[in-house]
Amino acid sequence: MAARSIGTLTISFGLVAIPVKLYSATQSSGSISFNLLHKDCGSRLKQQYICVKDGSVVERDAMVKGYEFAKDQYVQFAPEEIKALEEVGTHAIEISEFVPIESIDPVYFDKTYYLAPDKGAAKPYGLLSEALKESKRCAVGRWAARGKSYIVILRPIGDVLAMQQLHYAADVRSASEVEVPKPEVKPAELKLAQQLIDQQASETFDPTTYVDELRGRIEAAIQRKVEGQEISVSEIAPETCGKVIDLMEALRASLQKTEAAKASASQLGARKAPKRVEQPAAKTAKKAGKR
Repeated sequence: MAARSIGTLTISFGLVAIPVKLYSATQSSGSISFNLLHKDCGSRLKQQYICVKDGSVVERDAMVKGYEFAKDQYVQFAPEEIKALEEVGTHAIEISEFVPIESIDPVYFDKTYYLAPDKGAAKPYGLLSEALKESKRCAVGRWAARGKSYIVILRPIGDVLAMQQLHYAADVRSASEVEVPKPEVKPAELKLAQQLIDQQASETFDPTTYVDELRGRIEAAIQRKVEGQEISVSEIAPETCGKVIDLMEALRASLQKTEAAKASASQLGARKAPKRVEQPAAKTAKKAGKR
């Protein structure tokens, strides 16, 4: 099924304006969610907001938003006050610079969208995409929507331009905040670790080789419930505490395990290989040679 556009935008840089259609790069429709039910009768529950002071149920028209600036102390904001603070949607991506894609740490990546050329924009769209590929750079700009302002980058994925939202610097914690001890790494240990990496190295990442097993279990359990079958609940084994291990022995064991797995896969492939079938002409030639 063809993707459905969720909006239109204009890519703007210099005097160039490229109208584009906006598409979600990910889908949340496939996620599994549960509803809260009354255990006794199975009816769905309704959420209510209770005032912590007098215990009364508060309706939505009697609610305001507030910011807690100190313990149990709030300043209130009316809906029109919050609306006045929100960013005005521009429906445009204002490009401010072009930077090497590798200069942006993936920790800044947030939501991704796909962009497609709107009517009459195929030529400038394709030109921007090819220019980004040739320069090995991405476009950095700003986009305002839903009352918020976002930093975004535009990068080509094949023939499609992707718009990647980025976190602001203030939203990303520095890795230096995490304390990591610096142990001494021996050359022999490093060599074994590198051998293990080389054995399991791949030239490209293939996301289709990784399957959401939890989702599969939940879907199967739901189907069994729908069909009226009982679900057996197994006890979850408690997690074991981390043990101090011999690093060299662990690396050697990992290498041996990987080698054994590869050898087993190779033997299985050899068993499944089709037998060679001789052509009639070849058989005739063999008989002639025997005579």
